[in-house]
Amino acid sequence: MIPPGTKAVFFDAVGTVLMPHPGAVTIYTEMARRYGLETDAIRPRLIEAFHDEDWLDERANWVTSEDRERERWRTIVRRTLPGAPDDCFDELYQHFADPEAWRVPADAPGVFATLAERGLRLGLASNYDSRLDSVLAGRPELVRLAERVVISSRVGVRKPGAGFFRRVVELADCEADEVLLVGDDYGNDYLGATAAGMQAILLDPENRRPDIPQRVTSLAGLLEQIRGL
Repeated sequence: MIPPGTKAVFFDAVGTVLMPHPGAVTIYTEMARRYGLETDAIRPRLIEAFHDEDWLDERANWVTSEDRERERWRTIVRRTLPGAPDDCFDELYQHFADPEAWRVPADAPGVFATLAERGLRLGLASNYDSRLDSVLAGRPELVRLAERVVISSRVGVRKPGAGFFRRVVELADCEADEVLLVGDDYGNDYLGATAAGMQAILLDPENRRPDIPQRVTSLAGLLEQIRGL
């Protein structure tokens, strides 16, 4: 699945090489209790609010910025936790800037090391904002990706927008079809990258997309695909 001629491998961040710990729903529930807010139906409200913000971003051709990302999350928090005061939003927003709020999959460092030993350029490609800087600074497991980081709020375009992937190719310093993106989101990562002329592998740990041949169920599964590189 990693085609011969690949020169660079970029990884999505959240859901691929960074996992919230504990999960987002747990954090939102704890925050609701702290501020005396309703704790029922947090998961469906969070999912609905997230999807609605994605719909708005799609209508805007995926244009974004630091301000847009902050307001996006402000809206998501308000809809997920009705009645949440500004202090609650600020606390939640800063929580996900803390490296300790995230975990890196145990197999990730070994995968990065093996790919780097093969001479591949590694990077990170994320729909996130400047908070990712502090997360990366506190997660030494991701140091091999830190040289080439593409963050949507700085590019001004969210995945799956074409402008985001153009920036990935620029940082990779090779042709689009020589860049591989590994990500867990079928639309943003897999379809977005392939539409931009890149290679893509879907990280599918729960085996939801067996129809996609270019997929793995774990990051370690990538190591089975490097023959011929």
